[in-house]
Amino acid sequence: MKIEKGIILAGGSGSRLYPLTLASNKQLLPIYDKPVIYYPLTTLMLARIRDILIISSPRDLPSIKALLGNGDNIGVHFEYAIQESPNGLPEAFILGEKFISNQSVAMILGDNFFHGQGLSATVYNTAQDFSGAHIFTYTVEDPQRYGIVTLDADQKVLSLEEKPKNPQSNIAVTGLYYFDGTVSARSKNLSPSLRGELEIVDLIKSYMDEGQLTATQLGRGYVWLDAGTPKSLLDASQYVEVIQSRQGHIIACPEEVAWRMGFIDSEYFEKFIRSLPNSKYKEYLARLIQ
Repeated sequence: MKIEKGIILAGGSGSRLYPLTLASNKQLLPIYDKPVIYYPLTTLMLARIRDILIISSPRDLPSIKALLGNGDNIGVHFEYAIQESPNGLPEAFILGEKFISNQSVAMILGDNFFHGQGLSATVYNTAQDFSGAHIFTYTVEDPQRYGIVTLDADQKVLSLEEKPKNPQSNIAVTGLYYFDGTVSARSKNLSPSLRGELEIVDLIKSYMDEGQLTATQLGRGYVWLDAGTPKSLLDASQYVEVIQSRQGHIIACPEEVAWRMGFIDSEYFEKFIRSLPNSKYKEYLARLIQ
């Protein structure tokens, strides 16, 4: 099955980033020179996903909508939905049930940062042919902080635990997920955990128990960061600054991705560039078209 729809879950209270998030959604904070949300957005775009639902809180959604608009300038279509309170990640599939419309869907967390050679091919190729559910995993130093899986030699998922005290591996589940069209119904059937939320691990396990869960391990050469703490936000910013200053290419530039993917043509791209205020960002885009 093929994925053409995506969800960016940009809600949450941002408590780990207090007081930075007193007046701003964490997805609007900067990773170096761009808002955090540009990074998960371009990951979906690299997978050729152009129909995207953005979910956030009543306070923050207007600001995100003001930033992104309807998506016309980058050749995508945005819809928006409100999550009244952070009731767990699977609630995104309940709120987005009409948007999903029983089709396969990708979901990425609004504070997740992915980068690496071959990322586009990895996320795109998997989106073209999978069944059930598919997760992307990454080796971490502190597995007690994450959902952790054990894999066999063929990358089959053998077990899945949420923040285990005694982890069986150090392979974490990242914030990028692919699900088939049954995901909304499955999410409705979940029971809240002891902390009163629907848990993404329980949703993934519903596929694993039916033998319908596969995984892609993001190995050496990939970077995955959850920009949800001051340190991880700084780490991501420092990484982006180093790569951009050394290579001269901007990471997570939606306009460039849209142009290179053929979402917008060169004539429209050039016209859009002329409309931008004078800035290094405009100069970079102008060099691309030249």
